Amino acid sequence: MKAEDIVTIDLSGKTSIGDYMVVASGTSQRHVSSCADRAVKNLEDAGLRGIRVEGARQADWVLIDAGDVIVHVFRPEVRTFYNLEKMWAAGASRTKQ
Repeated sequence: MKAEDIVTIDLSGKTSIGDYMVVASGTSQRHVSSCADRAVKNLEDAGLRGIRVEGARQADWVLIDAGDVIVHVFRPEVRTFYNLEKMWAAGASRTKQ
């Protein structure tokens, strides 16, 4: 879906909320929504169940909780405002894709 600026943050051993956090940007609300929908479909196709999604209606920031993997898809200005990468970068390894 051509999400932009995709970053994976390794959280293993640093928090109990998950092992990995993926942060990505979409160019508009429609793009954020499409990227989030595709991510959920791909996670389900991989066999994950019980996936929870928050924020899909507004599509400024969609949170996908897939258990050990947490996915955030933002509009760029919302991503900049919340700056999750900076918050989680302290003590966590980060991989840009």
